Amino acid sequence: MSSSQFNNTIEQQYSNSLEIFVFSLLSTVPACLFLFINGTLMFSLRSKPVLRYTCRYILLYNLLVADTAQLVVTQVLSLLAISRVKLTYGVCGTITTIANLTSGISPLILVVMSLERYVAVCYPLRHASIITIKNTAVAIIATWTVSSLNNVTRNLFLLEFENLGSVMMKDFCSDVAWFPNSLCEYYDKVYTAFVFISAGLTVIFSYAGVVIAANSASTDKASALKARKTLLLHIIQLGLSLSYTIYYPLLIALAGSVKRVVFVWVQRVFYVFIIILPRCLTSLIYGLRDKTIRPVLLQHLCCKRKSLI
Repeated sequence: MSSSQFNNTIEQQYSNSLEIFVFSLLSTVPACLFLFINGTLMFSLRSKPVLRYTCRYILLYNLLVADTAQLVVTQVLSLLAISRVKLTYGVCGTITTIANLTSGISPLILVVMSLERYVAVCYPLRHASIITIKNTAVAIIATWTVSSLNNVTRNLFLLEFENLGSVMMKDFCSDVAWFPNSLCEYYDKVYTAFVFISAGLTVIFSYAGVVIAANSASTDKASALKARKTLLLHIIQLGLSLSYTIYYPLLIALAGSVKRVVFVWVQRVFYVFIIILPRCLTSLIYGLRDKTIRPVLLQHLCCKRKSLI
């Protein structure tokens, strides 16, 4: 190898290493920050009996678990893709199945949380008998079961492929790349549309019921107003939790129309705002808005030992 060829090789390796470092930093720093906040909020929710045994906080805790697990898995996949590490179909399928499982939990838990607020405002006298810890546990198990059945159905499309688990992938691991069957793509679109429409109608119905109840003389106006704001946040969260469905279509549309350098930068920006940010708004919304959670969360974030409640 001549001196010029050697220098070009070293320069290219340095450029690739610098690119990997920069793009890893752009996604890892916000991910770690939000993981710290999510973890602190989950610890806060388990630190006090009033938070540990209240149904809506139990639902919030499960929502945080799903969002945090989703964030960890997607960050691992992102770092593997940035580092140009290719996996076998079996390993990639396991990772993406976990990601798909946890991503399907968020909209379902938001539906349950919306119904809980609806019952609290519209049926305040029956709220304690309807929204019990036992019924909440049943609702949580049902959400995880529905999301698990969705993954089982998706994996049934792989039955026609034999010995696929040990085959090395031609592309980097992602929820789109690892499935060789195009029928799964149509199934995902139908399932996502069904969940989005069903969950959206349920949250809107709950909001409309709260608005109607707020106009009645027997309803606590302050409680109804707070519930309306909470349900509006649920609608926004629902849209954000399903925003991951537009991530890959946007990248596919941009791939053939922009240069590689621009595409990689746009991909990192989309990843932060479409994948990372929606997974973290839950902790910011509830942790700082809820008067019961906020002092406990600030206590743990600031490492204070003095009990605030």
